[in-house]
Parts: sequence; C-alpha cells; structure tokens
Amino acid sequence: MSESKTLRELGLSSRRTVLKGGLAAAAAVALPAGVARANPSRTPAAPLPLGPTATRIKNLTGPNETGQWGAALTDLGIPALCPNGTMLFVCGDTFEGPNVGDGQWTAPAGLRSSSADLGNLTIDGAVGGAHVQSMVPEPHTPVPPDKATTAIPSDAFTVGDTMYMHLMRGVIYDTHHTELWSSKDNGDTWTLACSWDDPGLHRGNFQQKTYAIGDNGTAYVFSGLFNRGPVSELLLHRVALDRLGDPAGYEPWGWDGSKWGWGIPPTTVATPRKWGEICFRAMGGKFAFSFFDESAAQIKLQVFPIPESDLFTTPEQVLIQGSDHDAGNDLRAPYGGWIVPGSTFDNFHAVISQWIYPTPDYRVIHYKFDGIAS
Repeated sequence: MSESKTLRELGLSSRRTVLKGGLAAAAAVALPAGVARANPSRTPAAPLPLGPTATRIKNLTGPNETGQWGAALTDLGIPALCPNGTMLFVCGDTFEGPNVGDGQWTAPAGLRSSSADLGNLTIDGAVGGAHVQSMVPEPHTPVPPDKATTAIPSDAFTVGDTMYMHLMRGVIYDTHHTELWSSKDNGDTWTLACSWDDPGLHRGNFQQKTYAIGDNGTAYVFSGLFNRGPVSELLLHRVALDRLGDPAGYEPWGWDGSKWGWGIPPTTVATPRKWGEICFRAMGGKFAFSFFDESAAQIKLQVFPIPESDLFTTPEQVLIQGSDHDAGNDLRAPYGGWIVPGSTFDNFHAVISQWIYPTPDYRVIHYKFDGIAS
C-alpha cells in the first residue's frame, strides 16, 4: 500500500464534494467538554504494521454492469442478506447516466444478486423491476432552488424475516431528520418504522447509524455525524431487537467522569475524526467495525471482542488506501466499505465505492481481503 495521502493531496474529489444541483455545508460540531476528561490516558493505537491484502473481484455496478436497470452510476451499495437467501445492495444517489446528474435520479435504490455466494455476487435485478425505482418516496425537492433533498442509506440489515434500512433525509450533509424503514418482502416494499426528527440529537452524532446484531436479542448501534467535513464523535447505543422501531428503546453507553456504563449520556467511544461511512457487524463471536477515515483517505477495520471494547486503543487495519491509481489496496477516490454478509475473518469480503469526478467513474466494487488480524 502507498503512503497515506488525503484525497485533496491526490487531486481527487471525495464523495459528494461536487453534485449537480449544489451541496450544503453543515456547521462544524464542537466536541463536548467531557470528551477530553472521559479518556485522559488513552492514545490512539497505531495501525498494524502489515495490512490485509486486497483483491479486486469485480465491478458490481457501472454502465456495463447495471445500466440496463437505469442504474449506470451508483453510490454506496450496502449489502444485506434477504430472508429468501438473495442479496440486496442498497444504493444512495443513483443516476441513469451517462454522467452524474444525468437521467433519472433515484435514492435510495435497490439492486439484486440472486446469488448470495461470496464468490458469485452479480447484479441481475433491481427493486422496481426492469427499471430501478426509489424504494421510498423521495422527490428530490429543490429547497432552495440550487439545493435538492435526497435520501441516503447508512445501513441495511436483516433480523429474522424482516429487513431494515436506515436513511438520512434532507440536503446532502445538512440532515433534516433520519428514519428506519422495514420490509417483509425481501426489500420490494418498505414501511416506515420510526424517525428521529431532531438532527442535533446527541450533538448531531446520531445521524449516521449502523447496526450490529448480537446473539442476545440486542442490536448495538454506532452513530456519528453525517458530514465528513468536521471532526466528530462516534457513539454507541443498544436496543432490543423487538424495539428497533422505538426511539425510546435506544440506550446510550457513556462516561460519567469516573466510569463507563449503559444509561449514561453518550460519550464518544473512539478517537474523534472526520468520519465517513461506517459499518458495524457481529462476526465469528466478535465484532467488526469498518469505516472511511476522510483525513487519511483510508478505509479501515477494527476487530474487538465486545461492543463496549476500547476502540481508542484497538488497532486499525487499513483495507483500502486512497491513491492516484487502482492496484491492490490502492484505489482512486474510495469511500464506503461495507462488510458483505456471510464473510468470516478468513474469507472477508467488502463492498467499496468509488467516485472520480468529473469522469463517470461512480461505482460499487467487490473486494476480498486476506490476512485480517482477528
């Protein structure tokens, strides 16, 4: 892997720095005074000396792969295993093409692989049939005229026979509110389960959410600000699986000045940084957390035994490094980084997004990683 460089140093546009119709810039979020006191002796762990080896399996989306469904250019592609055994890839801003902003604009969009075999993931269908359609109503209303609303997914997952999708609604990087939706028909139709109407809740750090489903009837939720511009926090909550659609059921994990505990107002559980996309999963009796680190232009992975583990000192393994070329672990303009359901630490697969502006390199890529330290 190459030496770490930011996307700006590489002369590349990061995700959503440019989008037809204009973007909104959210105000910087100040960290609470208690954060510095909460972890007085903790220092970030250094990355492991040897990172996992990346193998690019294939482009999952692109004009040639998914153009026939009106999804030539796609964003995110969060993989979720459907109850019927197929794989759904939940995408954000998706365009008919041939350039970003051209043709039908769909968000969130769903693309399907009839096979969930990690070695045979291929898009062969779409939510909406022959032409992809938004999975929930989203008119992209221009308010004001130079800025349009959208619906960006931050996670998709399945519990029993029910699929869930978390959305951030509003002008990009200026979240108006967030929502959790559910589906009983493998993602074809969706019902609103609940919404969080205050985008400033927990200092704004409850906008982008990702869910790890434990084996104890509990989901553990990491959350942060949906804006990778400012340095922000990472929070931890837990919620019973039968209360996923009840905002009052989300219990925070925090530091009260002398101890950590559940029910204490939430405190950052990891080193504050410019958080991009985040993915939290239970795997192999442990927990895996992948995330895009904007400052380093890297997609990283942490592996730890319990959700309450010390992420300040847990080593960070570099999966993908932003670069000026595509080879091995190096990738131009990467973001995202979702763990594919069915992965193990010995057979680890992830979905990586790429957007090189203004060229139409806006796609979802399937990678395999060998040498994960677990």
